Amino acid sequence: MGESFVQLPEEGFVTRVIRRKLQLVASIAIISLAAAACGGSSDTSTDASASGSGVSGDVFISGSSTVEPISVRVAELFESIEPDVFVDVEGPGTGDGFQKFCAGETDISNASRQIKDAEAEDCAAAGIEYTEIKVGIDGIAVLTNANNSAVDCVTFENLFNLIGPNGEGTTTWAAADSSLPDAPLDIFGPGAESGTYDSFIEIVLEDLAEEAGVDATTRTDYNPSAEDNIIIQGIQSSDTSLGWVGFAFAGTESKLLEVDGGDGCVAANADTIASNEYPIARDLFIYVNNANAEENAALRAYVDFYVTEGLDTAVAEVGYVPLTDAAKDEVRAGWNG
Repeated sequence: MGESFVQLPEEGFVTRVIRRKLQLVASIAIISLAAAACGGSSDTSTDASASGSGVSGDVFISGSSTVEPISVRVAELFESIEPDVFVDVEGPGTGDGFQKFCAGETDISNASRQIKDAEAEDCAAAGIEYTEIKVGIDGIAVLTNANNSAVDCVTFENLFNLIGPNGEGTTTWAAADSSLPDAPLDIFGPGAESGTYDSFIEIVLEDLAEEAGVDATTRTDYNPSAEDNIIIQGIQSSDTSLGWVGFAFAGTESKLLEVDGGDGCVAANADTIASNEYPIARDLFIYVNNANAEENAALRAYVDFYVTEGLDTAVAEVGYVPLTDAAKDEVRAGWNG
């Protein structure tokens, strides 16, 4: 790819999702005090809006917690040159985000999967027309506790036996899959509202569930959460845990398991995710309400910035794999066309 990959800091951008409104208020107060101290000076060389267009307004984004850090970082960069725009980003999950989006409640829906047919039908019924924009690539990391030295690689079949519906009620790795160690099994993962949950089922479990004649879903007796950091905390709480999150949230305190999707064990990293060698990878998206973009200059300017500076800078800064230059050109042509 020729692009650098930066791991998401522990505090970093996810924490700023919570604190950013307060930071914005504080920044405005500081700027106001500085302006007052300068009196009637006509020097505007340090004005953050000097390089912006002077647009103003609000933008509301909901949806995937996986894509949330990208949209937050784009907002931070955008607001630094357009201080009269406020971008509010929340991350209840891809499915919940599409519910709001198709009800006309949001301007943009973050999504860690493509919109489902039923969701698209809901949008159509409500008269919501949208533009789908691919923003980056993410792998789904399969994790265990750093103290677990008994497992280094898992196959799709292992994961189906452990996490799929046939694993219901099993309390050890071996009880779910006899090829695995006889150790306590504590599973932590996203809830059904999450696009990461949907992507994991589609990529890992769906084909094996069809072969087994069972529903393509997870067992119900695991520990679900919409918060990636809570999943990580759960994995760290049990020496023989198992879990899955977006790769950018994996951190360094848990053990990344290699995954065998049929072509041998592959470690998750920027290169293997970008090349699709790592078998659990997916595209990340935002969906933009077209009518709102026509009516709201702030929204249009934010998306314009997203498909330029956002794709070039923000995606890698928060730990995801950027698109290729050709893919970026295609995204920009699709939005501007």
